[in-house]
Amino acid sequence: MRSSAIARRYAKALILIGKEDGKAETYREELNTIVGLMDQEPLLEQSVSNPLFNAKGRRNALAAVLKKLDVSKIMNSFVLLLFDKGRIKFLRDVSNYYNILADELKGIIRADL
Repeated sequence: MRSSAIARRYAKALILIGKEDGKAETYREELNTIVGLMDQEPLLEQSVSNPLFNAKGRRNALAAVLKKLDVSKIMNSFVLLLFDKGRIKFLRDVSNYYNILADELKGIIRADL
């Protein structure tokens, strides 16, 4: 399956949860914070996505980072689900699709010229 299809599926699932509980903007901010941290700290992204490291240790490190960021329970579960399903490498793409969906939810439509 293509990475964009995978990312789109997870982003849609998260936006549905955000619509239901009214926290779509909160999830957007948290997702952007996590991706921003991984952009600032490339070693963090490598350490949680590199299969050469012990999976349990990588998951524990990711959980510790999420706890330190004080993200919501939904976001914590979502990111750990991505990790458990071997999809953590798509987090950046999920965030990009989620931002588009969250904009549409607010009535903002993007256009390319």
